[in-house]
Amino acid sequence: MNLTGQMLIGSTAVLGAGAAQHAINPATGERLEPAYPAGSADDVSRAAELARAAFDPYRALPLETRAQFLESIAENIVAIGDALIERAHQETGLPVARLQGERGRTVGQLRLFARVVRDGYFLDATIDPAQPERQPLPRADLRLANVPLGPVVVFGASNFPLAFSVAGGDTASALAAGCPVIVKAHNAHPGTSELVGRAIQQAVAKHGLPEGTFSLLFGAGNEIGTALATHPAITAIGFTGSRRGGLALVAAANARPVPIPVYAEMSSINPVFLLPAALEARAETIAKGFVDSLSMGVGQFCTNPGLVIGIEGPALDRFRQAAAEAVKAKGAATMLTPGIFSAYEQGADALARHASVSTVGRGEPSNPACNAAGAVVFG
Repeated sequence: MNLTGQMLIGSTAVLGAGAAQHAINPATGERLEPAYPAGSADDVSRAAELARAAFDPYRALPLETRAQFLESIAENIVAIGDALIERAHQETGLPVARLQGERGRTVGQLRLFARVVRDGYFLDATIDPAQPERQPLPRADLRLANVPLGPVVVFGASNFPLAFSVAGGDTASALAAGCPVIVKAHNAHPGTSELVGRAIQQAVAKHGLPEGTFSLLFGAGNEIGTALATHPAITAIGFTGSRRGGLALVAAANARPVPIPVYAEMSSINPVFLLPAALEARAETIAKGFVDSLSMGVGQFCTNPGLVIGIEGPALDRFRQAAAEAVKAKGAATMLTPGIFSAYEQGADALARHASVSTVGRGEPSNPACNAAGAVVFG
């Protein structure tokens, strides 16, 4: 499958007219082709109106059709083969084995939701029969079931180019619920996004679904995101990313005449509390586990521990020493983007210059521009 740099709006492929963005190989600094020009407000409106038109016919389809659609997306992603892994590796610097596992997780999620749709229990449907003989007045039957909200916008995450991106959990769950989806691709991996987006588009066509069931847009900055969050056809947002970006979407969603929900995962400092008895018994083991978690995925996992709280004393000194030795033994690795690397370097340097903070251990970075080593600081 050749990359084109085009957005996917319904059944058509459209080249944006805005500023062109290129993915950057974070391990080498190489600019990757093709360019991905940004979409416009008109592109957002076209995708949103197609999604609005698709909503009623899509949600009315038999559950079996919806389940088969999800399974077809999974099959199409697998069928892309090594090209998907190679492009994702180029765009993110993530290890091939990690990406292969993430692809498995992505198609596994789709197949899981297909099973959930097929059994129908997620509808939580109940019927209380009519009571025509009830006194003093008869009662009609009462029916209750979960229903889809409407068109959903999903924002792809930087650190999971497959499992939390175009066909990730947010998209899979929305499609499973009966909601058309518009994905705003992450700028760090547009080629990967296009490959997966075309796999979904092909599945839409295969099953004869309304074309607005899925669209994929590109664009840097806040313009596309804000336009999507405020379009009246959009009824919910799924977001995984920075706190700043997530709160901006929440503000836009809340400012609408009719506010909509934003399902956001947007950062945490993940505090670790070192309890005295545990620290006394196994300070060194805890320190090693802490550094392993700190450096997992080059510190780019949402579970990265950002704050450690303990009581001063010999046991905490042992923890500090062990953590310092462990982090110094960790080699540098490539971060996802030049921007993430720059933010990490600036943050680490700012902490190191703080009068109340001391650096007890830091790995040595290697030469490539986006390679970073971990650091442990205490205040």
